Amino acid sequence: MEKQSKQRQDLILFFIAVAVISLSIGFYEGLLGNYFKDAYHINAFDRGMIELPRELPGILCFILVSLLAFLGDITLAIIAQGLAAIGLFVLGFFTPLYGVMLVFLFINSMGLHLYMPIRDSIGMALAEPDKIGKRMGQYAGVRFAFMMVAGVAAFFLFRFEVFSFAHETKWAFVAAAVFATVAMLILVKLKRDVGQVRRPRGKFRLLFRKEYKFYYILAIVFGMQKQVMLVFGPWVLISMLDQPVDIIVLLGVISSLIGVFFMPRLGKWIDHFGVKKLLFVDAITFIVIYLAYGVLCHLINDSVIAAAGATVIIVSSLFVLDRLSTQMGMIRTVYLKSIAKKESDIMPTLSLGLALDHVVSIAMGISGGVIWMTLGAQYIFYIVAALSLVNLFVAIAVKLPGSLAQQKDA
Repeated sequence: MEKQSKQRQDLILFFIAVAVISLSIGFYEGLLGNYFKDAYHINAFDRGMIELPRELPGILCFILVSLLAFLGDITLAIIAQGLAAIGLFVLGFFTPLYGVMLVFLFINSMGLHLYMPIRDSIGMALAEPDKIGKRMGQYAGVRFAFMMVAGVAAFFLFRFEVFSFAHETKWAFVAAAVFATVAMLILVKLKRDVGQVRRPRGKFRLLFRKEYKFYYILAIVFGMQKQVMLVFGPWVLISMLDQPVDIIVLLGVISSLIGVFFMPRLGKWIDHFGVKKLLFVDAITFIVIYLAYGVLCHLINDSVIAAAGATVIIVSSLFVLDRLSTQMGMIRTVYLKSIAKKESDIMPTLSLGLALDHVVSIAMGISGGVIWMTLGAQYIFYIVAALSLVNLFVAIAVKLPGSLAQQKDA
């Protein structure tokens, strides 16, 4: 009983850390485009090039995690929040020269990306063996809830000009940096209480196992899907339907609000129905969303439907569904957990998956822009819908070991 009580306390502390980190992310991640425009007056070409230092850490963090794996997951999470805070403090208190800004943007992004695979690794290690899906869903629900709180706060603070990127001090970034620092202190306490949940032994190695091939494939396809969600889905609303920034922010808040209730339920479904069935759902969801996007873009471009009214509502609904779908990555994470040969494989494999995701994401961003300008927006969505069929083939092919294979997947 004492052991269960201790485990519950550790879980609660991790939930608090997840909440505070989500507040930090919610205060700045969706505002970077406005920051670049208002503080540096960049053009569209510059905005695209900024994605290189911002996304590059997603590729490099695989090597960094492998090199520093001997420190253990919680220590790496502490370092990640420290890097995020350093970058944010500099961007918040100063408006540095453009090149210097890119350096500290890179540092912040490295912290953000380093945290991503570690978060899932720590979360699964602290979860009860028979409640992994449930806990992962709860973690995601907490993330959505507190990112929504931060998003709503940022919306009103900017709306009433309490915050402004025209001010010398960018208080949104300062607030985010403070939350990252608080999260770092919470993680220090968690480390003191539980030690390291995973500290692999051995020399640095690039972990690539053929047993995890389906996970790598899922990560690669997700890289394309994620870029469509982040860039081209919103761009349909912005460029084709002339929707202002506050509408995009509002849709993000709605997505987070739904996610607060949906993600915990998804975690329970993973435990109840099994990973294999949820992989099917994940695949079909992406195919349907991107086919719908493509058809709507086609109809708008051909002036079959008006770029207003019901069309805006339908595309906005797709935008929200797409954001929720990309958060179903916990299914892939639990799948990896179920097939992992040993616990020490999980975090390096998550890191490699993140690197593959970002390589494809950068390529998709560049090629998608070319497709949009030369062939038409609809073909981006048609292509990604077709490529999402790979998810369906993987869902058919995967085989889960032992008792996990019998989780109502038969």
